Amino acid sequence: MITLKNLNLLCSRSELENLPEGKLLINTINAFSYNNARKDSLFEEALVKGDVLIPDGVSVVRACRWLKGCSQPKERIAGWDLFAFEMHRLNRLGGKVMFLGSSEKVLSLIREKSFRLYPNLNVVTYSPPYKPHFSEEDDLNMVNAINDANPDLLWIGMTAPKQEKWAYANWNRLNIHCHVGTVGAVFDFFAGTYKRAPEIWQKYGLEWLYRLLKEPRRMWRRYIIGNAQFLFYVFREKIGI
Repeated sequence: MITLKNLNLLCSRSELENLPEGKLLINTINAFSYNNARKDSLFEEALVKGDVLIPDGVSVVRACRWLKGCSQPKERIAGWDLFAFEMHRLNRLGGKVMFLGSSEKVLSLIREKSFRLYPNLNVVTYSPPYKPHFSEEDDLNMVNAINDANPDLLWIGMTAPKQEKWAYANWNRLNIHCHVGTVGAVFDFFAGTYKRAPEIWQKYGLEWLYRLLKEPRRMWRRYIIGNAQFLFYVFREKIGI
């Protein structure tokens, strides 16, 4: 069973500069994904056995500080932080970036914005079929598209836990040698189809509250019930249950 104590988390944004080159699976974790990993063994395995795990949630950072015997991240490292760092790094060098996931509309906006902001990047996109579960044919088509593109950076955005499970399950079939980030909502943030919380909300760890206030009907279960469930798990871990 996944616990915060058995997670090897990245501790600060500065550590992004020291990530090794080559094929590397980078996932993020927050209270929502932690709760889901407690109930989904494949998702748990994907998070625990991935190469890098980033604390994309202030609740995870604060819980780790409260607990003993686990990684002690100094700050929240959002999926957006990873995205911005990797995109700027590759733009300086020049190369190919691939976006796997989302709709053709969003991917079109991503291509346009990438052309303006990252002129040294060759952008390739692939929109998988929108369905709860992929068939073996779907998986093979995506794997082939990635291998044929042979990118220098790969982003997968299909929402958690779908994206993490897909990347982990198909990892050995990907004949690539680059960093792979599962970043979900970053696709919409970058495309401009969904507005991220203002910086002041991010600074004080209230990005979740901003999303709850913007979409209460869609987000109440995730943030009200989910956050309470996360606190319950953390308390049980603190007292050794």
